[in-house]
Amino acid sequence: MSVIILETKRLIIRTWSLKDIEAYYNINQEKEVLKFLPSSLSIEEVSNFIKQSNISHNRYGYSLWALELKSNNELIGFTGLNYTDWKANFTPAVEIGWRLGFKHWGKGYAFEAAISSLKYGFEKCDLDEIVSFTVPRNVRSIKLMEKLGMKRDFNGDFFHPKLKLTHPLSHHILYRLNSNEFVYEYK
Repeated sequence: MSVIILETKRLIIRTWSLKDIEAYYNINQEKEVLKFLPSSLSIEEVSNFIKQSNISHNRYGYSLWALELKSNNELIGFTGLNYTDWKANFTPAVEIGWRLGFKHWGKGYAFEAAISSLKYGFEKCDLDEIVSFTVPRNVRSIKLMEKLGMKRDFNGDFFHPKLKLTHPLSHHILYRLNSNEFVYEYK
């Protein structure tokens, strides 16, 4: 059974349940979704992701939560906050992330969910800073980070430690947002 964490005008942001496995697996097979990811996820990897996300929520009070439409309860992806402690010049840190099925891109859902997740992180979890990162070619995510008020840390570029240096998606750019810079602007 899932627990509702946040609600927006059009979205429910909640913990994951086992019924989400198939829908989230299907999202992770979409060509467009995979463009800036190193590989698709197997059913086992999706199941583990869901389990680890719920463990993170119980441990920290935040995680990468399931994202569903209020209108029809369709799972459309995830958004939320993730404790990151793998080796990089900015870790440990809390990152904001998102992944939506392709048919839901360009409708404002990622912004709606992400701005609410940032508010939750700063106000409910009392976080001082939230980061985000992506590959330099992922223009859609970069634009979203900037729309959220995040600023690029030009000294923060890094090679993702979970990928080989020669992997085409290894190089990442870092964006940051401090709690005193955050402005919640969503109507």
